[in-house]
Amino acid sequence: MEEMNFSDLGLSPQVLEAVQKAGYEVPSPIQQKAIPVLLKGKNLLGTAQTGTGKTAAFSLPLLSKLDFSHSTPAMLVLTPTRELSIQVAEAIQSFAVAIPKVRTLAVYGGQDIGVQLKALKRNISVVIATPGRLLDHIRRGSVSLARVQAVVLDEADEMLDMGFMEDVESILKEIPKTAQRALFSATMPEAVRQIVERYLGEYEEVRIEGKTATVENINQRYIMVRPQHKLEALTRVLESETADGILIFVRTKQETAEVAEKLEARGFNAAPLSGDLAQTLRERTINRLKLGKLDIVVATDVAARGIDVDRISLVVNYDVPYDTESYVHRIGRTGRAGRTGNAILFVTPRERRLLKMIEKATRQPIASMDMPTGLQISEKRVESFKKKVLENLSNGSGEKFKELVQDLAEEAGVPLIELAATLTSLAQESQPLFPEMQELPPAEERGKQFKAEKTFGLGAEENKRLRKERKEGLDGIEEGFLRYYLGVGRKHHVSPRDIVGAIAGESGISSAEIGRIKLFDKFSTVELPETVPEALLQILEQMSIRGNPSKFRLMTEEAPKGIKDFVVRRSFSQDSLVSRRGKSKTRREERPVSRKKEKPFRESHGDTPFRKTRRFGRR
Repeated sequence: MEEMNFSDLGLSPQVLEAVQKAGYEVPSPIQQKAIPVLLKGKNLLGTAQTGTGKTAAFSLPLLSKLDFSHSTPAMLVLTPTRELSIQVAEAIQSFAVAIPKVRTLAVYGGQDIGVQLKALKRNISVVIATPGRLLDHIRRGSVSLARVQAVVLDEADEMLDMGFMEDVESILKEIPKTAQRALFSATMPEAVRQIVERYLGEYEEVRIEGKTATVENINQRYIMVRPQHKLEALTRVLESETADGILIFVRTKQETAEVAEKLEARGFNAAPLSGDLAQTLRERTINRLKLGKLDIVVATDVAARGIDVDRISLVVNYDVPYDTESYVHRIGRTGRAGRTGNAILFVTPRERRLLKMIEKATRQPIASMDMPTGLQISEKRVESFKKKVLENLSNGSGEKFKELVQDLAEEAGVPLIELAATLTSLAQESQPLFPEMQELPPAEERGKQFKAEKTFGLGAEENKRLRKERKEGLDGIEEGFLRYYLGVGRKHHVSPRDIVGAIAGESGISSAEIGRIKLFDKFSTVELPETVPEALLQILEQMSIRGNPSKFRLMTEEAPKGIKDFVVRRSFSQDSLVSRRGKSKTRREERPVSRKKEKPFRESHGDTPFRKTRRFGRR
């Protein structure tokens, strides 16, 4: 079993071609056991730790055997997070590159649903989705699961821990009973067992025991950085670290060339290494690195396979790998032959989960490092400059310039020390020895930026104090807050906790900054700070709560589109409307509205807090 290759597993020629092109030869244990089961068309229960190669374990056999000739999805993969959805979609697309007409699409919350609606019209073959957003599309009728031939639940335990149990069950009910099913989970809690018993049918089980990755001789650190500041952070790290050969890992072939070019423009001796390069050029690049003629290589995982260069003392993960196996392989390029190596991981706020996943798999904490400051870089540049000057002083390379310097000093009538200082200043113009560098802003998570700019968000105790001091305005809303409408209520089995969790999860807004929530039968209201950026509000418009579209929008004194001259009672103590003439600021007496009059409006506008009374305006 250990000597088995992918060519021995019975994969289709197109899939096998993609696997070999990617540089993979020996399947992992989960792949060796799972692929034959799925190729036979059987249902599968796989128990394996994250980072063991589960994506290839289910995607390779299903791509080999499914019929993708229809215009509707043939394969569905459910994942717990948007990051994992993107990762799985990229992997499946790379494995399906030689299969004609196979298109993949990642469907997840937080992305503009209009973009997804447009993409779903282009005959998508494989859908990789988070449960909440997929339910949104099912209700809209924008995706059909009627011809799904295989469904996979990836990281089922984490998916159900995040509260997706009902959503997952609702989706599985839409899947044809004849569809092949696979469920992968690192653990087997009761919630996962319930899904297995109800929906998996007859299945074969594959279990892989987790192993500890050993990287004890490598000093591992990570740096938190915003995506737009990664290149600046990289240049600072490269200047502040003492290293011989450096290997930088990125995700795509295109990035190898882009990052290498930008580093060269900043004075570094760098070159790209990717699968697009001819074999002779790849060998030449590695030889230059071995001989010390090249200091930095920017590579992809595939291109770096088999690199064994002793002088590599630093590995930089410019892009976080999506699986722990790749991470261990990457940092294993340093610390060779019993030496101590260094590895630095760049993490964006959205990739915190991947960092935790790596720490869990390697069973070693990765220490945080601060962004190198201008002072640290200045010290390194001065040290390097002194070293260079002393080396040239000892080899006598400046002998022929002595007379020139002496003549300049006499002509200018200045001491030699002043002339030397001027010459040093000219020599360092391209790379200042005392650079003025602005501090990069902290890498806050989405939604945390506006939090830091306000008075609340200063800390737990300060937040509690400020919360107590909040005052209610004349309109019944807390001062500094705005009221928003949500099209879900008690009827939808929604609780305030669900609303807080959805808002905090989608936008990153702290629960302490979410104001009062009021639940009604068919809708709810929530108060949010008026300083919430427009970008976050647009994200919240696309969110779902317990699988229901939120219909999130600002509560204003304007009626829904197409209805004029009505306002919503700000207090919402009753589900009623009052009428308003023109732009007058005086209210008429509020009075209940008869059920007879409100019925036609209700039928035409669904669950809204608006009810029709009388209409004013021009006849």
